[in-house]
Amino acid sequence: MSDRQAKREQFNTEKSTGRKLLIPAAVLALVAVAAAGWFLLGQQSLGGHALIKAGQDDTVRFAATDFSDGKARFYRFQGQSGPIDFFVVRSQDGVIRVAFDTCDVCYRERKGYRQEGNDMVCNNCGQHFRTDLVNVVKGGCNPAPLKRQMASDKLVIAVNDIEQGAGYFKASIN
Repeated sequence: MSDRQAKREQFNTEKSTGRKLLIPAAVLALVAVAAAGWFLLGQQSLGGHALIKAGQDDTVRFAATDFSDGKARFYRFQGQSGPIDFFVVRSQDGVIRVAFDTCDVCYRERKGYRQEGNDMVCNNCGQHFRTDLVNVVKGGCNPAPLKRQMASDKLVIAVNDIEQGAGYFKASIN
């Protein structure tokens, strides 16, 4: 090969600039950020809390059949001092249980709970609590109980009882 041909080949070959790696690196970074968010915030935060409002009788009502699958449902009520989060779950013993999405220990972190099988798991400390003990055991890192009652085929929660949990969710708590 002559010097002239070598020079021509030098300019004809495409230089590797690293752009080929840019797209896979961006995809990998996006996956890492999504995984970190899921780990830090918990899987229930992906769907978020369903916003609910009280009826004219100052109660929140749900059909009992909404919880027949045993999956926890997470709700947010706009209280007088700000949003108040809670969850509803039917435990394996068939009882519909309700608790604030927080506890007496980890509430400052505002991470709440997620459900794993028959357990509610604190997204902050990782402690597991059987769903059939929600509303039974209180204090510590157990889900903070929220009063509820069954009226025929409806779960009924009084707004006054929801407002009792406002202290867990105040923005000024740090």
